[in-house]
Amino acid sequence: MNTQGLLTALALSSSLALGASWFMNDGRWSVHAEVASATAGGARTALYYRDPSGAPLWSAGPRKDERGRDYLPVYDDDQAAPAEPKPQQQAGSRKILYYRNPMGLPDTSPVPKKDPMGMNYVPVYEGDDVDDGTVKLSPGKIQRSGVKSEPVARRSIRVLVKAPGTIQLDERRVSVIAMRAESFVQKVADVTTGTRVKAGQPLMEIYSSAVASAAAEYLSTINSKTIGGIEVYGRGSRQRLVNLDVPDQVIVGMERTRVAPVTIHWSAPRDGVILERNAIEGMRANPGDVLFRIADISLVWALVDVAERDLGNIAVGQSVAVRARSFPGRAFTGKIAVIYPQVNRETRTVRVRIELANPDAVLLPDMYVDADIDTADGAPVLAIQDSSVLDTGTRQAVLVDKGDGRFEPREVKLGRRGGGYIEVRDGLADGEAVVTSANFLIDAESNLKAALKGFAEAAPQASDAGHAMGEHK
Repeated sequence: MNTQGLLTALALSSSLALGASWFMNDGRWSVHAEVASATAGGARTALYYRDPSGAPLWSAGPRKDERGRDYLPVYDDDQAAPAEPKPQQQAGSRKILYYRNPMGLPDTSPVPKKDPMGMNYVPVYEGDDVDDGTVKLSPGKIQRSGVKSEPVARRSIRVLVKAPGTIQLDERRVSVIAMRAESFVQKVADVTTGTRVKAGQPLMEIYSSAVASAAAEYLSTINSKTIGGIEVYGRGSRQRLVNLDVPDQVIVGMERTRVAPVTIHWSAPRDGVILERNAIEGMRANPGDVLFRIADISLVWALVDVAERDLGNIAVGQSVAVRARSFPGRAFTGKIAVIYPQVNRETRTVRVRIELANPDAVLLPDMYVDADIDTADGAPVLAIQDSSVLDTGTRQAVLVDKGDGRFEPREVKLGRRGGGYIEVRDGLADGEAVVTSANFLIDAESNLKAALKGFAEAAPQASDAGHAMGEHK
């Protein structure tokens, strides 16, 4: 028995139970007016009961479904459910191709139907699955998804390479004081490790028999009445003092006073900080023993480790902003001086030397720093937001907004990245609009439509058979 016959039989049985009379009118059954008035004036009687979830199931009397819910009564004065409109009427001038599962499952139907949860299948219209490679969305779906587009424009890509490192001394600004002959330390000035000294400041007094002998020989030469006035004769004796590393001011004082000092005053060779003090009063210093180490820290190095992937973006002379972790609110500006020609095999990094001015001496050796290397190129290039790219790992694509809700997937070739933008080297033209927000939702919609279209084209007969079996359950 079909659905219409079942409804008619249920209506007849219910009306006859109330004492109603039916008559044939132009081939249609009609209830007598007395029954209609009685029903309107008194308590209503249900014609039949329908499934609460909307499934095509009915019952002549009260019952419950599998979930324990009561079937819903349908009365004789209820408005009849409108007939299922034809696909051509629903779409107006547009033709409905098929209906897809509302939950996105790979299931289609050539006619309207409901899923097991009572949700209507979604119609797919003729203009929605065009074969030109574009994806078309309705204005409502675009608004709900939050789709935003932005035109492609030329911008300067600012690539900022970040690298950690440490502060080190400038190797060219470190001096040591070591004896070149056996010596004895007579006296040490009031300086210690960490003391800042000036060039020429006395550090210690030493006695050396070798220095005293060379000084006596030199004075003998310049005081001689025969050869004292001839400079060439005293040049060898003076050079011997220089070879013993006697300070110049000591030699000049000897030439002025014509007296050889018993002890030699040793002074600082440069401005800087005493890093090492090994001189002790009364000690014996052998040749080569380092008594003082002094470093000038007005200019220091920042040795940073740049990742191997960023090596192509840096070059000697680029400006660098260095921030010490001890001074978070301050930046020190320098330039790349040297890129070391070796890659660390364990960390896959390259060491880069940055020269920094340190006038107030706040940057200390072995201090941790973070370097920001600005590799910006002044030439503007075509660039898009990094959120526009759909990257699968092997290919990169964007969604071009063609207007009227149509979006075209297009493969692109990308370049440098920085500042939230990516350089586009091929695939887009200046002024084209690309999707910058919710592009993954459009991509998912495209994949879903492609899958549903394949199901609809591959097995239309299977879908019809499945629907027919569902109607006769």
